[in-house]
Amino acid sequence: MIDRRRALLAGGAALAGAMIGVPARAAASVGTLRVASLRFGSLSWVLETIKAEGIAEDLGLNLEILDVATNQAGPVALLSGEADVIISDWMWALRQRGLGEKLKFAPYSAALGAVMVPKDSEIAKLADLEGKKLGVAGGPIDKSWLLLRAYTRNVLGKDLDQMVRPAFGAAPLLTEEIRGGRIDAVLNFWTYSARLEGGGYHKVLGMEEVLKELGVDPVPSLVGFVWRQETEAEKGPAVAAFLDAVAKANEVLRTSDSAWERIRDLVKPKDDAELAAIKAYYRSGIPEPWTPAETRAAQKLTEVLREAGGGALLGEGTAFDPKLFHAAGS
Repeated sequence: MIDRRRALLAGGAALAGAMIGVPARAAASVGTLRVASLRFGSLSWVLETIKAEGIAEDLGLNLEILDVATNQAGPVALLSGEADVIISDWMWALRQRGLGEKLKFAPYSAALGAVMVPKDSEIAKLADLEGKKLGVAGGPIDKSWLLLRAYTRNVLGKDLDQMVRPAFGAAPLLTEEIRGGRIDAVLNFWTYSARLEGGGYHKVLGMEEVLKELGVDPVPSLVGFVWRQETEAEKGPAVAAFLDAVAKANEVLRTSDSAWERIRDLVKPKDDAELAAIKAYYRSGIPEPWTPAETRAAQKLTEVLREAGGGALLGEGTAFDPKLFHAAGS
């Protein structure tokens, strides 16, 4: 069963929703899990698929969905006890774990962003960005920006920060900026890169290539589900059932085009070409099971980010902790 409820998160972050009742099927109950979800984020696509396919009912799982208004509201919901599970990157979870929050992480998406340019752009490779205005989703310590700077130092012997005129901003705003011709290129998150690709924009460089050049291989999922260890102790069967439900929903989204038509209103593509690009990006990012190889790659990435950004991103003195990763067997 999936419920949505209306709540107000302490600190002013809004969570909105309405009760949605689904007749329960005959399955032994594993309990209730409260999951925070950005209303039109990609997790909402998965949750709608879980609902439409009756997956939670088949597993005996009751999901209470908290629709959060911003990406920042999810971590607040988790740390304040409003949510049991959120979507975040494991770098944030690692930093919190270093501060004493015993968090766990399981992969959700391996989809990565890219540097995108208009189809008629003269920019064909990273070196062509010299002197250009580059939109960067996030801020100066965004992990993709730090990694791209490290990549250019390795490949070009230059710091990208000195090569280009960076323009930091929110992903939707930068998408409109490049569409309006006010910036020359944009380093954006995967959903917005996919939307641009669907509109004929070209990929100059994907972040997967960046990571591999920096010695991070295999490329681990950066974004995943995060919860407290105490939640797993109290609601272990529900957590396991939720991860199973997500895997089953992802298999539907991997194999069924009609399932994407069903969630079209949540995806909000401009046209069929944009939907096709989003679908392709999403499917390519459905993660394989997390193994010790991914844990080693995550450790390598931690080292790269610490070298690139110092303590600004990960926090001063934050040590890599393999116990963060749920599928690592610890």
